[in-house]
Amino acid sequence: MDIIIDYVIPFLVILTILVFVHELGHYWVARRNNVRVEVFSIGFGPEMFGFNDSHGTRWKFSAIPLGGYVKMFGEGDTIEEEEKEEERPLTPEEIAVSFHHKRLGQRSAIVAAGPIANFLFAIIVLAGLYGVAGVPAPLAGVGTVQPDSAAAAADMRPGDRIVEISGQPVKWFKDMRAIVMDSPAMVLTLQIIRDDAEISIKVTPTAKTVGGDGGTSREIGILGVTPHADMIEYESVSPFRALVLGAERTYGLTMMIMGNIGEILGGTRSSDELGGIIKIADFSGQMLARGWADAFFFLAMLSINLGLINFFPIPMLDGGHLVFYAAEAVLGRPIGARVQEYSFRFGLILILILMVYVNWNDVVSYRILEFNN
Repeated sequence: MDIIIDYVIPFLVILTILVFVHELGHYWVARRNNVRVEVFSIGFGPEMFGFNDSHGTRWKFSAIPLGGYVKMFGEGDTIEEEEKEEERPLTPEEIAVSFHHKRLGQRSAIVAAGPIANFLFAIIVLAGLYGVAGVPAPLAGVGTVQPDSAAAAADMRPGDRIVEISGQPVKWFKDMRAIVMDSPAMVLTLQIIRDDAEISIKVTPTAKTVGGDGGTSREIGILGVTPHADMIEYESVSPFRALVLGAERTYGLTMMIMGNIGEILGGTRSSDELGGIIKIADFSGQMLARGWADAFFFLAMLSINLGLINFFPIPMLDGGHLVFYAAEAVLGRPIGARVQEYSFRFGLILILILMVYVNWNDVVSYRILEFNN
């Protein structure tokens, strides 16, 4: 029971949120382009419960809560479905709301909207996190002292907390650095908290000449210390700044994930790091146990992963559909139904192989089959 409460339920809640956001992206853009959405499902398989809205969309929860889908009128994935549609010509009203009969740009926008929604959701979650909790920033503390530096000469030590510089109160490491940089070769009086006692020391930042804008140069002061990893507090920011930081962080995480994937494909990073349902459930429980801030950050991280994966040019995924639409734009006509059918079959096999592999990694790493443990 503890496993269900601590891991399974957090995993299903996080997955449901991410799937809903992804499919809502498809749904919203489809509705904006006057496409009739027949089904909006969270999960696969038999319906557990649901309702119909005023537009005729069936919103439902299905028995297997490991994904979801949006079914649009006129969206046929197989030759058989297309042939059935041809048995009865569509009425003008049906053509007007059919996904298949929308312009190429409209279809592309609807397909791309799902992954884009995941990226936007990550930005919003991170922005909200920064706006409410603040931005983690190092205090004016000493992590390491470089040998033969001004700090070493003044007997500054790891763990020191600087609270004042020459009569000017300081709290953040960036403020301390700014004062030091503006004081090359000048004697500064530092008030330091060391071992719960306040002491005063004098330090003379080393003068260093650096290049400036337009080929000019200037002198700055160098102390020779790094921030302390454990001396961190959260600095409040404005809503606009939080939004900018959310976008920057989303971009940075996206680039990091892409770099990791590139290293795995290039053989410089082990593919054993890839995880499946068990690892995600484990991390979901761990993050929730560590606090709401970590849980929301993990939610944003997974949303980025989901958006990025769905952009991969693999048939069955949104990225695969976009590749077909790009080919249609170049050729001036859709890719043949037979080619699409076999491509989707190949994509399905590839996705199933990947799912088996990552979940087998979980089985091995968590030693699930070692019954004697």
